[in-house]
Amino acid sequence: MSEQGRWTSFIHYLREHSFSRWMFYSLLIGLVAGLGAAAFFFSLEWLKYFVLDYLAGYPMEAPAGEQLVHGMPHGTRTRWILFLAPAVGGLISGIIVYAWAPEAEGHGTDAMIDAFHNKQGEIRTRVPYIKSAASVITLATGGSAGREGPIAQIGAGFGSWLGRVFNLDTKERRILMLAGCAGGLGAIFRAPLGGAITSIEVLYTEDFETEAIMPCVMSSVVAYSFFTFIFGYKPIFATPTLVFTDPRELLIYAGLGLVCVPVGWLYSKSLYGLRDHVFRKIPIKPHFVPAIGGLLVGCIGLMTPKVLSGGYGTIQLALLGKLSVGLMAIMVLTKIFATSFTIGSGGSGGVFGPSLFIGAMLGGVVGQLGHTYFPEVIANPAAFALVGMAAFFAGVAKAPIGALLMVSEMTQGYGLVVPLMFVSAIPVLLSGRWGIYEKQVKNKFASPAHLTELTINVLQTMQVRDVYKPDKAVTMLPMDMRLREMRRLMKRTRESFFPVVDEEIRLVGILSFPDLRAILFEDALSDLIVVGDLAEKPVAIGLNETLYEALIKFIRSGYGQIPILSEERPGRLTGLMSLEELMRAYHQEMVRLEQG
Repeated sequence: MSEQGRWTSFIHYLREHSFSRWMFYSLLIGLVAGLGAAAFFFSLEWLKYFVLDYLAGYPMEAPAGEQLVHGMPHGTRTRWILFLAPAVGGLISGIIVYAWAPEAEGHGTDAMIDAFHNKQGEIRTRVPYIKSAASVITLATGGSAGREGPIAQIGAGFGSWLGRVFNLDTKERRILMLAGCAGGLGAIFRAPLGGAITSIEVLYTEDFETEAIMPCVMSSVVAYSFFTFIFGYKPIFATPTLVFTDPRELLIYAGLGLVCVPVGWLYSKSLYGLRDHVFRKIPIKPHFVPAIGGLLVGCIGLMTPKVLSGGYGTIQLALLGKLSVGLMAIMVLTKIFATSFTIGSGGSGGVFGPSLFIGAMLGGVVGQLGHTYFPEVIANPAAFALVGMAAFFAGVAKAPIGALLMVSEMTQGYGLVVPLMFVSAIPVLLSGRWGIYEKQVKNKFASPAHLTELTINVLQTMQVRDVYKPDKAVTMLPMDMRLREMRRLMKRTRESFFPVVDEEIRLVGILSFPDLRAILFEDALSDLIVVGDLAEKPVAIGLNETLYEALIKFIRSGYGQIPILSEERPGRLTGLMSLEELMRAYHQEMVRLEQG
């Protein structure tokens, strides 16, 4: 057999065996996502060391589980390099992005969400490469952003490409795209379960893409295994043994949840407010706008260098209780604006990392203040920094389950599951309509990705009796009516479809006005032809039938109205339903569901 024949046979086998098909796709996507995450992480850490550590002389602390660069000599501190590095990085990344893939600007998670809902799971093949290069440059030169955006697009882009190669339908391509996103997140954050859940949760504010859960889990596990085989199995952050033992702490934790709400609002509004009202109105080509954002980030970096780049090493210090309250409070604000300048100006990166940073600093402030005033209640304030990470991201991303799992896996902080659950719920409930992901929709009912299946599902939940109005008059034609009488009737009515009945009002046929045009005004036939001879075989529906069944009959018959038969007296006509009434009922039900 030729190579082409073997490939065709392989494709046919995958299409015929669902389990084998999804196992193959998920394993392949997981391997590529893990490889992409490893290449991204390796490139970022070494370039960041070269620019910020070696050239600028400002080493960025690394968390305990990401000590990739060891024992290298640091250069002397050069403040002007620290100041200019984000601008140079913004300039380079801006030129790369806007020249070859403008959709790779900003944070990539939103682009992935948009591709799922509005672009049939299509991501151009070049986007993951452009996004990766631009994000590595942005982060390595001090731009304040995260890693999840580019990693999500790397994995999702490969999943989308694989769907095109195997000529999969739109639904399967969307699932593969999510599996790629899950693989990337699970690998780069060493959180296989959190990555899988986040990828299906972040699409909606109040829903999950449950159909993709198994491919996402398999892809995430494979990518995580590949990544940790290379870089080690330690979690990203080292934390002391933290457990929840005193219910009184929940009062302080509730305060942390409440604090996350206004800070999250400020974060979201500054991120998009600066983008829409400042950076997009600068009268220069968009290629150069990220350089302006980089200059502003450089100004902030001169004051608080710890907010530059991802800031994971600073999070590690907060988890170990090594930062002061004042410094953490200052870094909450400076990180918000540094991230807004980076992402809002079109710089490339994610917003998950900065969200963790802001949440950790907020938690550290609340925990240390609580320990100062209530030492008998709060024994270890570092626990609040950990909980703050999940709570803040849960509020701004509307992803409480994914945030809880991601942070638990990144820190091994499983002893704090109770406060993690409790605090994460508060900002989600109070955060209203704002958030960091613009392309999220409320639920599947609001997503174009599910429009077709939801149309059928909604119609299957409604019956004809829900639409039928029994007080509506019906023009019925006796089967012995002459064509002359029919013609006189036509002058008095605007209807186009007429049920034909016998003496006992039993339906025997249906007449369509368009079908009568050829003979209706033939005077020679006026007294020879009766309605019963012209009537076509009846199409009817019952009150207990679903609107979906009725819609199928409308489509097959081509009629604009269909007779409704009585339940008590079989065959007897009781009314008419129009296609317009059916569609109006469907629209009203969709509006009702969208409004809750």
